[in-house]
Order: sequence, then structure tokens, then C-alpha cells
Amino acid sequence: MPPGSSLPMPDEAALRHSARVVAAVHEDIARAGGFIPLSRYLELVLYAPALGYYVAGSRKFGPDGDFVTGPELTPLYGFAMARQLETVLARTGTSDIVELGAGSGALAAAVLTALAQRGALPSRYRILEVSPELRARQRSSIAAVAAASKVRIEWLDRLPPSIDGVLLMNEVLDAIAPCVIARRHGEWFERGVIAERDGLRLAERTLDDARIRALAAARFPVGIDYVSEINPAAEALVATIARRVGTGALLVIDYGFTRREYYHAQRSEGTLVGHYRHHVHADPLLWPGLSDLTAHVDFTAMADAAERAGLRIAGFATQASFLLGCGLLDLLANVGATDSLAYLRTASAVQTLVSPAEMGDLFKVLLVARSEADIPSLALTDISDRL
Repeated sequence: MPPGSSLPMPDEAALRHSARVVAAVHEDIARAGGFIPLSRYLELVLYAPALGYYVAGSRKFGPDGDFVTGPELTPLYGFAMARQLETVLARTGTSDIVELGAGSGALAAAVLTALAQRGALPSRYRILEVSPELRARQRSSIAAVAAASKVRIEWLDRLPPSIDGVLLMNEVLDAIAPCVIARRHGEWFERGVIAERDGLRLAERTLDDARIRALAAARFPVGIDYVSEINPAAEALVATIARRVGTGALLVIDYGFTRREYYHAQRSEGTLVGHYRHHVHADPLLWPGLSDLTAHVDFTAMADAAERAGLRIAGFATQASFLLGCGLLDLLANVGATDSLAYLRTASAVQTLVSPAEMGDLFKVLLVARSEADIPSLALTDISDRL
């Protein structure tokens, strides 16, 4: 644990699991000749079968996990989002929703509940989820609403070949492993991991990938030493999805910035951080397999990837503007008396969702569609011009 850290210590079982993850990383480093890029390390510690953070069964979401997402704070998050989803489905004449990485299932349950109340249920709600443990939690979370509404729920192992409807990604892109690139004195380096007798250590080697170097050179501020992320895997995923969207749209919600903000000169050490038991730390090598490791999203890159694949920007907004435009405050007003405990708790969650000092401005919502003219964004203020 870092000196002076306030992080809680993992228990013995968790530490044994982390040791197994470290052993697997050591083996991968040996096979690769002594060095693996940080992107490869992140793939292993987050997604390696039976070992990675997202697939090994530890509690991730909510008060007992490592972080809280918008849908976990209050069902009103999903109720508000359902208005945008309903608009897309109605305008395009489609009736499918596909969610990537549905977490605990809280968002799906809230969306389906709201759409049922509005008489606008999809014909199918499909979930692509890599974690067996999370699939089980999702089944439990969605079971009641699925039974009551008789909506068809399907779990997918891979992206469907075509998507007519809405594909929803809530806090997915931030968990896709980026390349971490450094420029010092005009020279380019790739950050990675090497093995040592007592564990793992960050290291660097010359960046040989001309495409990544060109992307970094175009995005990094000029004239200064700089370290940040380039995420070709996330861009490729968005492009792949965009090519498969026939009639409908892609809705992305995540924390991040436009390119001008992302690669600001003062943000010279990048955005990669770990989340452990509701604490944020800066060491990606701390307790591998036990921390959620994420980087902010470059929304300009994601919008560009979608446009190159044939979609158009229908809207881009802060989370606060989006949720308020979708009627979040009206939903809050219907919770009950303003002095009731239920109202006060929900109001506190809503404050977290929309406050500029919390999630309201940091989180963004990007809506891209085959024909943006047919699908209005419900956000109060569109800031697509900043992309």
C-alpha cells in the first residue's frame, strides 16, 4: 500500500487472488520477452478469465463495491433515460434495445420499468456481458420487471451483426484498455510493465507503432513533455458498432472530455486511475485484479469514429443537461412529500447526478444515429460544437 495511503487493506483471500493475477502477468511478460504494454496489462488484470477484475466475481457496484454508477444511485436515472430511448425507438420505428456491459442490471431494470409504464416496451432487451457473475446479478435484478412486462430478455456473447434500435453503453468505454504514451524531449515512448522478483514495475520502451505515434502527435499539446492515453481499441469498438447500426442510434454515457479538454497542457500525466472501495488511487500496479482501472473518454475521438463509420451526431451534452432535459426533476417531484425520507434520499442522489461539482459536468452523453435529423436529443443544451 502506498505510504500514507488511506486505502483499506484487502483481506487475505483477496490478496491471494491478487497474487494469482500477478503470477499470470509474470507469465505473460515472460512470453512477450520481458515487457508488455500497459494496454495489455490492463486487459489481463481486468478481463483475464477467472482472474480479471470484471470476471472474477468480486463485488464491484454499490456501497459494498468499489464505485457507484448513476443507475445505482437512483432508479430515476434510468427512468429519465427511458424518455430518450422511447424517442429513438418511436422516431425510427424500431423496438430493440441492446446494452453493452449492463453492470448490476440496475439500469436495465429501471429503463424497462419506465418504458412499461409509458406503454413503450421494446420487443427485446439484449445484454452483452462478459462476466458470468454480473450476468447472474443482472438476471436477478431484471427478473421481476421482465416477468411483469413479459418483455423478452436475451444475453449475448458477441455483438449482433446488425442493430435496428438503440445500442446503449453506460460507463463502458472508460474500462477499455488504452495505450499510455509519453513524449519527452521530442522522443516517443510506450509505457508498460516488467516483472521483478518482488512483483511488477512500470517501464517504458521506444514507441514503434507509427499509427499510435501519429495520433499522439496530433492530439498532444506541442512543445512540452507529456503523458496521456490513446485508445484505439475504444475507437475501433465505436466504429464497429456504428457500422452495424442500421436504423436506430448509439447512446454513450461516460466520464470524459472533448479533445481540447482531454489533452490540456495542465493534464500532463494522463487520466488513468484505480478505484478501490470508493477510494481513488494512481497506481495501476496496486493489488492487480482487485481495483477497477479506468481512463477518461476522449469524446471527440468517439464521435469521429462513429462519423467515419457512417453515423451522424444527433446530440452531445453534459449528463446534467441530458437528465434534466429528460424530465429528471419532474420524476423527483413524483417521489413523494418533500419532507419524506424517500424524497430526501432521492433528492440527494439527483444532486450527485446533476451537480457540476460531482457527476453533472464530468459525465457526458453522446447520441449518434444513422440520420440525426430524425432523432432529436432531449438534452436542454447541445454542445456538439465543442467536439
